[in-house]
Amino acid sequence: MGRIARLSEHLANQIAAGEVVERPASVVKELVENALDAGARRIVVHLELGGKQLIRVEDDGHGMDADDARLAIERHATSKLRTADDLAAITTLGFRGEALPSIASVSHFTLRTRTADALAGTEISVHGGVVISAQDAASSVGTVVDVADLFYNLPARRKFLKADAAEAAQVSKMVTQLALANPQVGFSCTSGPRTLLQCPPVASLRERLYQIYRDRADLVPVDKAAGGLHVTGFVARLAEHGALRGPQHVYVNRRLVRDRTIAHAMLDAYSSASIKERSPEVHLFIEMPPEQVDVNVHPTKAEVRFREPSLVHEVVRRAVMEALGRTGVPELTLTPAPPAPGWGGKPTPLPGLVSSAVAPNRWATTSVPRVAEDAGAPRVEDLRQAAGDRLAAAALAAMVGTVGAAASSDPTPTASTAAGPLGLTSAGGPMTPLGQFRDTFILAVDADGIVIIDQHVAHERVLFERVMQRLTAGDLPSQRLLVPLVHEVGRSGVAALADRGDDLRRLGYDIEPFGDEAVHVRAVPALLRTDEAAAALDALADDLEALDRGGKVHDALGRIAALTACHAAVRANDPLTLAQMQHILEELQETAYSTICPHGRPVMLRLTRREIESRFERI
Repeated sequence: MGRIARLSEHLANQIAAGEVVERPASVVKELVENALDAGARRIVVHLELGGKQLIRVEDDGHGMDADDARLAIERHATSKLRTADDLAAITTLGFRGEALPSIASVSHFTLRTRTADALAGTEISVHGGVVISAQDAASSVGTVVDVADLFYNLPARRKFLKADAAEAAQVSKMVTQLALANPQVGFSCTSGPRTLLQCPPVASLRERLYQIYRDRADLVPVDKAAGGLHVTGFVARLAEHGALRGPQHVYVNRRLVRDRTIAHAMLDAYSSASIKERSPEVHLFIEMPPEQVDVNVHPTKAEVRFREPSLVHEVVRRAVMEALGRTGVPELTLTPAPPAPGWGGKPTPLPGLVSSAVAPNRWATTSVPRVAEDAGAPRVEDLRQAAGDRLAAAALAAMVGTVGAAASSDPTPTASTAAGPLGLTSAGGPMTPLGQFRDTFILAVDADGIVIIDQHVAHERVLFERVMQRLTAGDLPSQRLLVPLVHEVGRSGVAALADRGDDLRRLGYDIEPFGDEAVHVRAVPALLRTDEAAAALDALADDLEALDRGGKVHDALGRIAALTACHAAVRANDPLTLAQMQHILEELQETAYSTICPHGRPVMLRLTRREIESRFERI
């Protein structure tokens, strides 16, 4: 007797079910996708015991006649494909014709359906893959599928299901993802007596996002068409990030997918603005010709393969970068402050109009001109003197001078050149500085209100983008030390710095190991003060230790550039003149991402004119 035997149809269906049906959520996904392909405008999902006892999916699509209903529960029977050529341009969500027979083989399955022109509907019952009955039945237009006792005939599979609440949560998540992609369709999901999701039809994705997540002012719109692709949706603002991972939904031709190319493009766009690692909230929709994407590469159709993945990566990256560059300034909301203890109603002197021994507030006592009092732009020498010699004037002037030429001649898009001068002038127009608060924050006004800028963070953002731009043309200017520096950074620090020697040289450092725990420094970047070199090396050693030795060169350069810019920027408690404040604001205006620093800290906050007028009862 031979070793190979043909499997029975019943066993083959159960094996196929293992690919399609993993848990109640995968059953709901297949049934809801069929409903969407049938043109449904209303879809209702109901669960009992998390879907283990009952899953019911009801829709108002075009339904099926009796013959189609009988064929639908057979393997490889579908209305969505006719020839092999159709596989090259799939436009429907479901297409394999395996979902219904696979589900029916591991449950007590009932299908009721009717078309609009039929007087009666059709009801088919299947238990464990065996058709029990097929008869006429009363039914509304559309389709109702009941899946009872899931995995009743596969106890080994059933025992691996999670608790009822956990399975219901997975179903709710799946229905939410499908509802996001189809705002024109009404969705309802209940589990026992509880309503998990209720979304009436709406006209736009923004309205559907509001239905599901309520107020989402922390999202910015994405809209870019290039290379035959159209990328739309919403992504988290640069300033909105936290320890928890945000929901990430990516759809290709309205199909929810997981794809490493797209995921890398999104993270690459965020890393262009900040070196801080994050998992931002993303809701992206990519529309492309169906022949450019293969959706038939995964059993559950969760992954796709692109014909030109590099094109998809670049378009998505630029779309997200441009959206982040349009990120507005976070708004402040005034809250009434409680009266100070013992306040007797006497007026108190306004802070800042008198000198303070700790950190005076510097206000303009006369009208402030649009530009500085000095003729022309403020000199770099003035800025470095007022900021405690924080900037190397000649090197910075040379670097800034070469950046413009490099950016205009180099075809490679950078963070700044790709997104353009966005940020400060996008809302309230040019900003005029009023003065400093405690020698740390610049207070400015524009047509839209009052803006508070952290001078150190703002200058750090400017220097970081100048450095990254300059790296597209070559290495950064370096200054040799008259007396080489020997600095202890520990064994791990020496290893981290030595491992990134080439990257450090590009940034202007000349460093080599000096014994087991120290480094010998011959040169530092020209924009860095020599007395800041030691602190910068300590920070670099600590930061590069956390970076995997096999990490990408771009990641290492970004970290080194961010730390160098941080140590070269003006500091808190550095007094600035109005000319110097104006200079920082104008430089900041030319950056692509003016709302956060490279490490993710906010650059500015805005108090809108409407908020101020409201508090003074002028509205």
